[in-house]
Amino acid sequence: MDNLFSEKPFYYAVIFTSQLSQDTTDYDDVAEEIEKRAKEQPGFINVESVRDTSGFGITISYWESLEAIKQWKDNAAHTIARQRGREQWYEQFHVRICLVEKEYVFHRKEF
Repeated sequence: MDNLFSEKPFYYAVIFTSQLSQDTTDYDDVAEEIEKRAKEQPGFINVESVRDTSGFGITISYWESLEAIKQWKDNAAHTIARQRGREQWYEQFHVRICLVEKEYVFHRKEF
């Protein structure tokens, strides 16, 4: 039987769930810029994000270490965007930081 679990070392996931407010002026442009900057941050691995038609969204970013997450949190542009999110864009949000110990992947084979 094949081992489905990755042999990658542990890494971290930051799970950000949010509900947009009515005022989303400039939100898409700023979110795009923040994602671009996160990808340039040392320790960044990947990001996945979805948002439904009601404005509920889930963004998961993956990081090599807690220190990398802290450095991203302290990033000046990210700090400004977080403040604007509290003041304007979000009705609510929730952040969870998790240690990823195992992962597995499925890919449907093309015929």
